[in-house]
Amino acid sequence: MFAALMLPATIGITSCSDSFLDEKLLTEKGTQYFQTKDGLDDLVTGTYQKLKFKFNYIWGYNMYNMGIDEFTGGNNDMAAWNHYGTALNSGETGSNQPLWDNMYGTIEPANIIIENVPKYYGENISTYKNRLGEGYFFRAYAYFELVKQFGGVPLKLQPSTNVEYKFTRNSEEECYAQIISDFEQAYNLLPEEPEGKQLGRLTKSAAAHFLAKAHLFRASELYSSWNGQYKEADLNAVIKYGDEVIKKHPLCTNFQELWDYTEPDGANEKVAEVVLAAQFSDNSDTWGRFGNQMHLCFLSVYQNLAGTKRDISGDREFCYTSATEYSMQVFDRVNDSRFWKSFITKYGCNDTKGAPKWDADAMKQYPNAFPAGAVAGEKRFVGGQIGIKYIINNPGDTRFTDLNGKRSEDYVCKDGIVQPEHVFVRYYAGQPFNWNIDPNSANRTGNYYPLYPHNRSVALSKHRDGSRNSIASQFGCRDAIIARSADDVLMVAEAYIRKGDYNNAITYLNMVRDRAGYQEGEDRSISRDGGQAYKKNSVCTGKGGGYSADGAIYTDENTYFESNNIAVTTASTKSEMHLNSIQDILNSEADKPIYEALKCNTDAEKMMCFLLNERTRELIGESHRWEDLARTKTLEARWNAFNDGSLKGIGKFDPAKHYYRPIPQSFLDGITNESGASLSDAEKEAMQNPGY
Repeated sequence: MFAALMLPATIGITSCSDSFLDEKLLTEKGTQYFQTKDGLDDLVTGTYQKLKFKFNYIWGYNMYNMGIDEFTGGNNDMAAWNHYGTALNSGETGSNQPLWDNMYGTIEPANIIIENVPKYYGENISTYKNRLGEGYFFRAYAYFELVKQFGGVPLKLQPSTNVEYKFTRNSEEECYAQIISDFEQAYNLLPEEPEGKQLGRLTKSAAAHFLAKAHLFRASELYSSWNGQYKEADLNAVIKYGDEVIKKHPLCTNFQELWDYTEPDGANEKVAEVVLAAQFSDNSDTWGRFGNQMHLCFLSVYQNLAGTKRDISGDREFCYTSATEYSMQVFDRVNDSRFWKSFITKYGCNDTKGAPKWDADAMKQYPNAFPAGAVAGEKRFVGGQIGIKYIINNPGDTRFTDLNGKRSEDYVCKDGIVQPEHVFVRYYAGQPFNWNIDPNSANRTGNYYPLYPHNRSVALSKHRDGSRNSIASQFGCRDAIIARSADDVLMVAEAYIRKGDYNNAITYLNMVRDRAGYQEGEDRSISRDGGQAYKKNSVCTGKGGGYSADGAIYTDENTYFESNNIAVTTASTKSEMHLNSIQDILNSEADKPIYEALKCNTDAEKMMCFLLNERTRELIGESHRWEDLARTKTLEARWNAFNDGSLKGIGKFDPAKHYYRPIPQSFLDGITNESGASLSDAEKEAMQNPGY
């Protein structure tokens, strides 16, 4: 918090073992050390660690990926954040306060860098501009993270010389002016290429990306009471800076390349599309308290299903979130490969001993409902075979029924025959399309949505990490993407939509949509993710990548053909994904139910709705969503329409309150007014966001 904004004497500097962020420990170094070139170099290197914060722990799930349309609460339902419950208040210290404290903990060293580099670094040194540019970037980045969550915050632009207690909040307008100014400084100072080709080092492109984003945010609906004078110039800036990033960081040819993680510091972490990533490593000395823990958030629980047990390849499934029906519906799952390359729909059996057996009593009662060759008492599947399947089908599919009136994964029939695997089906025969957010509805899709907590769902695969050093480890090793150029593509498309230039918007939308289509000859039944890293993980059985006798949870198979109920094909779907005109957007089969649910009637409303849907299709689970829905003021409508948290009676979204987070009580309690006295209750209320 502010009242303790003093630079500590000991600074731990840790990160990726194969980069400039080598582990160092600076002990017994006073602030005078930061009046030297070496000290400033070390201070900059240490400040890079703050880029990891967003991915370290539960704040990464709560503040960016809960209470939205894409995910509802999972097995560990966080009511304050997903349901906007009463625990989301100024005293919340698990996520809200750490974000505040850590971002101001980034601003303080950034202020020292900005002040001291011109005085002590040496203007003739080749890295002078780099160091100064990094300082401006860090300060802008931290303030941007703060203003997106809290609104206007106190701007502190000089280093502390002793403990400070007097602070006032600046307006959002003042904060955005400072953020954009600092990013511009960084843009003018940072190099085109990473210094020394060091992975993770800031470049001009990183500054350009965040300039585009800051201008887009300022032009958005959340700030409509004051942003009118900036909108036109802001949208032009989004296009200018976004285009620069797109040219410098071309999209991967195949969406799969972004998630095809096989080992720490491998080729997957060096793809050109990534503009900036937080650097993590398999070196345990660099982990600090957390490591990258995003892999814990999005998984479905598998370990309590017979025949599966937790392993490194399947990850440690804390299951904080569960994908909503919206996240199934928003994709054209026949033609859009991004769904299958973003979600897990098959799991291997890795526990033959615990695998289920064919039930003799059921076989006697329903003799014609079991597959040929099934023998009572024998295993339904064994290690190395598929143990769990998720069928993501459409309403009207008549293939799937239950056996005995009880919808259970043990008795799912396909064309009248019980399936050997644990099978979870989106739509059974006779189920109509329904958003199914009512927890008491008998018509909810599938046999996993009625479960509460939601410990079964189609799990996001983007963060799965098979490079961890033990089954129980929470310390993820893979880098975390902060910025990639596909986001710039969508920001530019949005800028054109806001300008009413739909033809140019479609040109940019097609950059990601054309890439999303299947390539000619591509095997649609294969989807790889970071779980495969266990094959190169020396702690796994067989040292160096061997499979255990019972197999692994990870498999690269998916249920594409079975879910879509189409014949096997390897034809390209790029023409089906391509938008030829605005009519393709207005009449999109995947999007029309969403337009209807959100009451989008005009072309402009549908275009912005489509844009936000396209951001889901491309960026789901990449920690943009809460902020995107908040800035566009679509959060209330989308949460109510698609998140079952809105009907559980735990909390309710208040548009006068919940577009902002509460200012931490510890800050309000620790500061003073102009006379030096602690703030009165009335003064605290005046500084707090409305409703908290």
